Amino acid sequence: MAWLLIDNSNTRTKFSLGDADHLHSWRSMLPTDQVSPENLKHLLADIDFTAVMICSVVPVKAATLREFFEGKYPLHFLDCTSPLGMGIDYPHPTQIGADRLANSVAVLTRHGVPAIIIDFGTAVTFDVISSEPAYCGGVIAPGLGAMSDYLTRKTALLPEIELIEPTSAIGKSTIHAMQAGAVFGYRGLVKEILARICKELPGTPKIVATGGDAALIAHGIPEIGAVDPDITLDGLRQVAARVFL
Repeated sequence: MAWLLIDNSNTRTKFSLGDADHLHSWRSMLPTDQVSPENLKHLLADIDFTAVMICSVVPVKAATLREFFEGKYPLHFLDCTSPLGMGIDYPHPTQIGADRLANSVAVLTRHGVPAIIIDFGTAVTFDVISSEPAYCGGVIAPGLGAMSDYLTRKTALLPEIELIEPTSAIGKSTIHAMQAGAVFGYRGLVKEILARICKELPGTPKIVATGGDAALIAHGIPEIGAVDPDITLDGLRQVAARVFL
């Protein structure tokens, strides 16, 4: 028995299989703007599963996914009413992104609490889990790609750049200077936010990074104790175990 796990985010939609014990090795991905009935049918043609668990932050694509699976398989969209295995200390729980809840669920068993999960995606989100455990809030900032792309779109002479580790802080070319500004500047943003959260959060939190730019940015931030690329999918798997078993 395997469940299909889908993380439908703004840029990429990730697919995996899992069961009550672990994630399976199969992975796939679609650019989110390519999530369609035709592409889903092709991607899943040879994949066996018995139920579907989804977290989505893209309402239009959530509707596409619902229409594709509903009535064919047991289906659950993760939200604040799902069996999360933790409390929510937040005044408006319906405003919490489903991916942020999935990350928070998984950190309990994968890393422990209190915890801060930093998800480097189209936006970068910081989610805070207290030792109770309870989801108690976080921070949302522009993602690294969004910040660097903005310069290219809004200036006449600055080019697109590859986001890689700069060789120095003093840029010796336009591209080098932009890379230094993006990577070193972004690490500064992350460190300041972390410092302020840690002052307000009782205990010593585990700090975990995930998302597309996690490895690059975490490399220069010793406060980040782990990079966990599977945390969102594993949170979906854990909730699926409570829903479908």
